[in-house]
Amino acid sequence: MGGATIFPTTWAAVITVAAMAAGVAEGGIGVNWGTLASHPLKPSIVVNLLKDNGIKKVKLFDSDPWTVSSLAGSKIETIIGIPNDRLKKFAESYNEAKNWVKENVTVHMYDGGVDIRYVSVGNEAFLTAYNGSFVNVTFPAMQNVQKALDEAGHSKKIKVTTALNADVYEAKSNLPSDGQFRPDIYSIMKEIVRFLDRHDAPFMVNIYPFLSLYQNPNFPIDYAFFGGSGQANNDNGKSYTNVFDANYDTLIWSLKKVGFPNLKIVIGEVGWPTDANVFANVTLAKRFYDGLFEKLASGEGTPMRPKESFEVYLFGLLDENAKSVLPGFFERHWGIFQFDGKPKFPMDLSGKGNDKMLVAAKGVQYMERKWCVLRQTLKNLEPTAKEVDYACGYSDCTALTAGGSCSQLDRRGRISYAFNIYFQIQDQNVEACVFDGTAEIVTKNATVGNCLFPIQIVSAGERLKAAAAAAAAMVGLVLSLFVLGL
Repeated sequence: MGGATIFPTTWAAVITVAAMAAGVAEGGIGVNWGTLASHPLKPSIVVNLLKDNGIKKVKLFDSDPWTVSSLAGSKIETIIGIPNDRLKKFAESYNEAKNWVKENVTVHMYDGGVDIRYVSVGNEAFLTAYNGSFVNVTFPAMQNVQKALDEAGHSKKIKVTTALNADVYEAKSNLPSDGQFRPDIYSIMKEIVRFLDRHDAPFMVNIYPFLSLYQNPNFPIDYAFFGGSGQANNDNGKSYTNVFDANYDTLIWSLKKVGFPNLKIVIGEVGWPTDANVFANVTLAKRFYDGLFEKLASGEGTPMRPKESFEVYLFGLLDENAKSVLPGFFERHWGIFQFDGKPKFPMDLSGKGNDKMLVAAKGVQYMERKWCVLRQTLKNLEPTAKEVDYACGYSDCTALTAGGSCSQLDRRGRISYAFNIYFQIQDQNVEACVFDGTAEIVTKNATVGNCLFPIQIVSAGERLKAAAAAAAAMVGLVLSLFVLGL
């Protein structure tokens, strides 16, 4: 990415360097409920969280029965997903799709069951980063799932789509009217769009103004937000003051050029992260969401579709500390709620500007009030380097990175943060607070200013922990190689 800086290559080095240097629309708003966390909240708690805050739509990334079944009787409109690693099987075998529909859709279709509205076949499967791995299997998989839904009698209510990243289309001039689908996927995109139109299904796209700002050091910051403060760009008499509208209309032009200018669009993901980058903080996140909610409430669409009524899914609901950090360390901080279901900042989903804290998750149980920190009497900090790398490699130290909420801690504070986050993820096991004799357990809250030293929650996700541990080991290797260099 542009504007790269030379950064240290281990977590211990990060700590040392930083110490030296010493943020009624409701009907159309849903949320993405991701579960890539070491200690996920119980699904029943999350469903009540959605209901308490009047959120009537939710998008899932798989069809895990533990999660999906918790939505039964809630009347929450639900999107279920098929992960990319299953697309090949679905493309090659109709029976695979047929069995999946029986076990993951039909089973929930009863009076008082789950209100499934869409199946997203794949998630951002055409990302350029995937080098075409899923290009030839996504559409055949969609066709087989559609056939299975038809046969099961569900296709009038449940529509098949695929959540796509906005990189499936482009505009060389950066003007929406130049928008068109990428040349390498043009033919397949034309087929998919025709399929969506034939089955009355929406084009689902993920739009991230934050990434425009993150990836381009010359991107005008005001253009990432709503409210008209960005410098206007003129495109054949249509004025654009924010990148969301410009991106959306680039898609509309792309659809128009393949013959489907009026195809319904659903925003599958849109949001702003709150940590682990200079632009990822509560202040900017609140500015973005305030503008988004006001836009949704106003009934104003985009220059190409001025009366558009948006269906939008915020990304995301909760922070996820086991997500890959390859796109950026902020990836674990997209939630409008913290990992334990506490709201991060005031907002008004109705877009009327009556900001207040959302209702927090109820029934959350925490572990004991104790923290693992650097031993107070330790003077020589050099031996802690390898311990810090180990702790961060198997936990989540992203808040310590440049621009993060804990980046201003001194060296001792950063070491303590690393030790504690590992200790908490290891369920406060006393053996997880040894670190070759450099650490100790304390009962005084170790939180420093805005840098939260969390206490872990009691989770029903034990069955996920083995997988999370394996993923953490890989993340640890990645971080050792690329810390702050992405």
